[in-house]
Amino acid sequence: MMLLAIEQGNTNTLFAVHDGQAWIAQWRAATHASRTADEYAVWLSQLLSMAGLALGAFDGCIISSVVPQSVFNLRNLARRYLHVEPLVIGENAELGIAVRIDKPSEAGADRLVNAIGAHVIYPGDLIVIDSGTATTFDVIGADGAFEGGVIAPGINLSMEALHAAAAKLPRIAIQKPQRVVGKDTVGAMQSGIFWGYIALIEGLISRIKAERDEPMTVVATGGVASLFHGATLAIDHFDPDLTIRGMLEIWRRNSAKA
Repeated sequence: MMLLAIEQGNTNTLFAVHDGQAWIAQWRAATHASRTADEYAVWLSQLLSMAGLALGAFDGCIISSVVPQSVFNLRNLARRYLHVEPLVIGENAELGIAVRIDKPSEAGADRLVNAIGAHVIYPGDLIVIDSGTATTFDVIGADGAFEGGVIAPGINLSMEALHAAAAKLPRIAIQKPQRVVGKDTVGAMQSGIFWGYIALIEGLISRIKAERDEPMTVVATGGVASLFHGATLAIDHFDPDLTIRGMLEIWRRNSAKA
């Protein structure tokens, strides 16, 4: 079984190949809503060729996107170049997950996929942190149900807003500063961004655990999660493959039903 998983966020789109046993290749591209199926095919065929693979080698394709206008082109990529009918999260994919919030239809596909990807590996009640364009904190019950969460601006979004709104503040790179109190403007900004987000993470985890009043395992994923590795004891696991693991599990569940 050769599966192409396409996980599209607001900033980046991940293409990952699973051979039935393991993930054997992963590539990222900047997300552009107007990119056509033909453009994707040219880019993807070159990368597949370098890995000794071809567009016609796939038995299936699963797509998870938070950019609705891109789904049409990604679906066409699967149909015209992979010659498979894709499974699209939020459209023709059965997730097999209970959604215990007031308006279940409002739960983002990416958050539900993360919930599944976490539940198949980690036991008990979970907090899943996904740091992307937004930083989300999602609560997953011990039975795998999605039970709500918190949405905060992502670290890159906050950094860009700081630069855009304050004329004298420069655009800076995100990195862990050696000290909390900065001795110049860049150092002060780096501290506010980095340690401010650590405080956000630690504070929200503490409040969620207090509200739930039960042991919870905290799992972090997403593009900038690795920045926080070793900087806080509040996060139990850093798991970069959380989302694509969830997509693989959804693919298997739907294939079994079919």
